[in-house]
Order: sequence, then structure tokens, then C-alpha cells
Amino acid sequence: MTDNPSYSVRPGKGAGATVGVALLGLGTVGAEVLRLLEVRGDEFAARVGGRLEVRGVAVSDLSRPREGVDRELLTDDALSLVQRDDIDLVIEVIGGIDYPRQVVLAALNAGKSVVTANKALIAAHSAELSEAAENSGVDLFFEAAVAAAIPVVGPLLRSLAGDKVNAVMGIVNGTTNFILDAMYNRGASYDEMLAEATELGYAEADPTADVDGYDAASKAAILASLAFHTRVSSDDVHTEGIRSITTDDIAAAKAANSTIKLLAICERLKDAETGEESVSARVYPALVPVSHPLASVSESYNAIFVEAESAGGLMFYGNGAGGGPTASAVLGDVVAVSRNIVLGGRGPGESTYAALPIADFGSINTRYHVDMEVQDRVGVLAEVANAFSQHDVSIRTVRQEGLHDGARLVVITHMAKEEDLKRTVDTLKELEAVKSIRSVIRMES
Repeated sequence: MTDNPSYSVRPGKGAGATVGVALLGLGTVGAEVLRLLEVRGDEFAARVGGRLEVRGVAVSDLSRPREGVDRELLTDDALSLVQRDDIDLVIEVIGGIDYPRQVVLAALNAGKSVVTANKALIAAHSAELSEAAENSGVDLFFEAAVAAAIPVVGPLLRSLAGDKVNAVMGIVNGTTNFILDAMYNRGASYDEMLAEATELGYAEADPTADVDGYDAASKAAILASLAFHTRVSSDDVHTEGIRSITTDDIAAAKAANSTIKLLAICERLKDAETGEESVSARVYPALVPVSHPLASVSESYNAIFVEAESAGGLMFYGNGAGGGPTASAVLGDVVAVSRNIVLGGRGPGESTYAALPIADFGSINTRYHVDMEVQDRVGVLAEVANAFSQHDVSIRTVRQEGLHDGARLVVITHMAKEEDLKRTVDTLKELEAVKSIRSVIRMES
């Protein structure tokens, strides 16, 4: 799968050859990868057709004690390590973007295949990295970059290569799912659950990437690129996080027989008039009916739905984070890439032949759940309904409850353009009859 007619493949080293491995990073994931390469060495050799030998491990601090690690392997010069003649395969589990980009590019340009778990790097620089891999005739694999042990990159690249994927949607961030799940089931506040998530190790000391949706956006960009054969970067993904989710939102979700999940949604869209296709990739918290399978995805687990024309609906579920699950996905790629190094051949690379345009977020269709406090008097419902009608938004259901000094009005819309829904809410805020907007959240099903 490549757009380059000069597709190149390096010849294999030959059956029984040793694959020289450089490991970049020795944190939770890197340490587990190194351990498993040692304890499962014979199994990997049988699967690959040659032994895997770790010949260097790049770390940031050489003075730090590292029990069980041969200190002769350690270096703080990753750039030199990946360019050594005895290195065939580079495993990158450092994280971040700028420095890993420099090192991974150097490795690919030097003719080394790369396996990475770095979603931010792939989402930001897939074009540059894929071109370097193509020019050198080597592999760039990144199964672990999306959902740790959950195999979804491989199916999109290989298993569904003969199908047309129309949508990919799911929960791809374990930290936010843990927080929202606990808020829903325990009645705790966002701040309380973020503190607990940090204490348990689900959230980093700086949780910005998770709670503001950037981690999920990087994964959405990768999924959309693979699914729709179109280059999608994290900058193309409309991104909203969960910081603004309150106990009022949770109460509104329960009243609507729904729960709240941070969703990554990637869709192939078709214009009804012209038939032209485009791509939408977005991340935001949304109401999900309790009857939907995603509603039951609890704690730090992930789940991804794929909708394809021939295969129909597919669901991938499992632990989407952690040292063990991430190392499992990394090593799956390591085995596949190492077989290519030993026996020859390459895995599928970047495919961007479709080159579909990115849809403007305001043009996508969704539904809103609007919970507001209004004056308790005759004519209020008509004024509110007129605000929706004014912007061509159709109302699906209305629920009204009495409050001590007013009334609560909950409106669920039919599908409408995002820009029209947003204008409707802006109009509602200006109405004298509307005392406050308690909650506005999208609904997905």
C-alpha cells in the first residue's frame, strides 16, 4: 500500500541472521519491552527466523540506577546509536515530538526500520516519516500509538485493505474514561476524580494532553488517515476536553438515560447534492445512550467501532494503556518488522491516494442536549421553540420540570449542522425568558 511507483524493498539478511535492536527509552513501556525481549528470546527467534539482540539502550540520565540492565548497553546519545552499522531496528518509546522526530528521521534515513508507540509524533509528522521510510525501503510500524494492546492499526492497514471504511468511533483515552466513569457512578466531581486518577497513576502530573483531548486527537488523526487514505494531522481534528464537565452534566445525562464519554469520531462524509466526499475527525465529550455498547466501557478501558461497507460493524475492546499492554503492541510490530529484515519484504506503508478534503467542523451534523432554567410563565416554551426554528434546528423532544422559582426545560434536537446548533444556543442565552443555560452537550448514538 503505497502511492510511490518506485516502491523499494531491502533484501533480507537471510534466515538465521541476527537482528540488531536499539531501544530508545527505558520508562514503564521501555523497561517492559526490554524484559520481554530477554525472557521470550527463544520464542521471538522462532517466530522471526533469527534472533533479536538488543545492542544499545538510549536513556536521558546515565547516572540513574537501572536494576537488571547491562550498563554497557546504556547511552545518552540516541542519535549516534540509531545510525550505528550493527543496528537494524529501532524501537522508540521516548514520547514527545521534537527530539523523537529528529532521532526517528535519522534512523529511517540511515536505513533502519522503526517501531514506535509515539502517537503525537505520528499524528504530527506522518508525512515526513513515511516519506523517509519509503525512500530507504524500510518499515515504520506504530500499532501501539493508538490504543496500546488493542489491535486496530493492523486491521485498518491490512485486514480491511479490501473494504471501504466509512466511520471509526470510540473511546481512545483511558484517563478521561476513568474520570467520567467515576463521576457518573460515584457522583464525584471532576476535580476529585482527577486527583484520584493522578494518585493511581492513570493521569500524569500535568494531565493537559489527556483531559483537554489532545491525546485522543492525535489518535483520531492516525485512525482517520488510515481509514480514509487521506493525510489527517492532529491540527485537522476539532478538539474539546472534559474540564468543563460538571455534576449538572452528569445529572442531565442520567435523566436522558445516557452516560458521558469522551469520543473520537472519524467519518467519511458525502455531500447530498454533489456526491463529493470529505473527512471529519473530531474529539469531544458526548452523551451516549446506556443501551449503546460504548456506555458500558468502564474505568481506563478503550473501545473502538469501525463501520465498513462490506464487513459491517466491528468493535475492538481492551486495555488501552499501561506498560504491559503497550509493550505487547510494540513487540507485535517488532516481530513483524524483524521478519521482514530477516526474510525480506516490507509491510504496508502510508496510503493517501484518496486525498479527501477536511470538512469544516461547523458543517458536520450532530445533535444537542440543551438543559436550561427558564421563567415559569405562559409563552416561554413558544419563545424557546422559536429560537430553534429561527436557525433551522428541529426539536426532537422537550421535557419540563418545575423549580422553586422557575422551570427547567430540557430540549433534545434532531440532527442539524453544528454551526446552526451553536447559533441557536447563542440566541437562547440572549432571551429574557432563559435564566441560565445549565448544560449543553452533544449526543451520539
